[in-house]
Amino acid sequence: MQFEPTRAFAAALDQEDPLRDFRNQFILPSRGGQELVYFLGNSLGLQPRLTRAYLDEILDQWASHGVEAFFTGSRPWIAYHDALLPPLARIVGCRPDELVVMNQLSVNLHLMLASFYQPAGKRTRILCEAKAFPSDQYVLETHVRHHGLDPATTILELAPAPGESTLSTAAIQAAIDRHREELALVLLGGVNYYTGQVFDLAAITEAAHRAGALAGFDLAHAAGNVPLRLHDWDVDFACWCHYKYLNAGPGAIGGVFIHARHHGPQTPRLAGWWGYQRATRFRMEKGFVPDPGAAGWQLSTPSPLLYASLRASLDLFDQAGWARILDKASRLNDYLWYRLDLLNDTLRQQGVRLLTPREPQARGCQVSLLLPGEGRGVYDALTERGFFVDWREPNVVRLAPVALYNQFGEVWAFTEALQDILSSV
Repeated sequence: MQFEPTRAFAAALDQEDPLRDFRNQFILPSRGGQELVYFLGNSLGLQPRLTRAYLDEILDQWASHGVEAFFTGSRPWIAYHDALLPPLARIVGCRPDELVVMNQLSVNLHLMLASFYQPAGKRTRILCEAKAFPSDQYVLETHVRHHGLDPATTILELAPAPGESTLSTAAIQAAIDRHREELALVLLGGVNYYTGQVFDLAAITEAAHRAGALAGFDLAHAAGNVPLRLHDWDVDFACWCHYKYLNAGPGAIGGVFIHARHHGPQTPRLAGWWGYQRATRFRMEKGFVPDPGAAGWQLSTPSPLLYASLRASLDLFDQAGWARILDKASRLNDYLWYRLDLLNDTLRQQGVRLLTPREPQARGCQVSLLLPGEGRGVYDALTERGFFVDWREPNVVRLAPVALYNQFGEVWAFTEALQDILSSV
């Protein structure tokens, strides 16, 4: 698409946007009665207006039926989980029985490592990205220690080449091949939280399997953001949160994908009663018999309140259509890059460096900007002008315009404000 630099052009794009009415389905932050610009869907998505009604429904069921609400009423809690799987499967690209909604991200990563990290002989090492999200680093460090191994020699952290901000697929593949005799697991983020780089999960999975290792991914910044085909790419497992692009609220319940080939009883796991086969779960018998599919990894009785909060967002994703969401997200991000290029052409030495890869297949909604000079002052000025963006040391601002509630006009306004601020420092 050929973009134009005017505000009128951005307004025309918003007017032509087939998803423009979905913005009204979210509660936008405001200050003094004026809507603010929220570009932090990569950190915490906005609250759908449906959420309160769906939570109230659970509270009313609890009040009316007590524990029997698991089995009675128009939407019994016992079946709530199953209704979440089809729309979620469309977003992450898999079969519904390969999904389970449970716990939170770090808990689920530990559970997946219990199943899929089985160090033996020389094959003990885990390959991950340097500067992964800290929680992932802590999970790997403590899990490796749990096996009596030294994280310093067991965890292989792959960093970008000197002068680069991102990892090439070729470098990841070469590292996998170089350590093929000792590698047990490749565990990367689907999208790097700091740079916004989207990794080639299909190529990385294929390289890991060719080396005799398993491949898992933390999709916290990928689920609801970029196209995924977890089943077709043959990914072994993946975990993610639902509070970023999937708008399920702070501390939202997490999601897990486990490929169908691992569903049998031969796969080790840590078990709990909610993962017991549902047909006989309430007999309370000894001897764990897993529920078929990924649901067999569940541990504790889930919260219907957390289910309801996720359902509010998934209903909007289904109404909008995942393909249409991805199409708008791509155009919105292309427009942001166009505007940032104009800004850099104007400011030149005072411009910004884009840490996120330029190639469309290697980026999603997020763009990470390395600011010149005293970047914190620029961030503070943006905040004062009503823009929600994110600060990361050193001098990095992250922002992520998302399809369901952000507008082209907001991107135009942001880049105009950024140019004005940078011109004055």
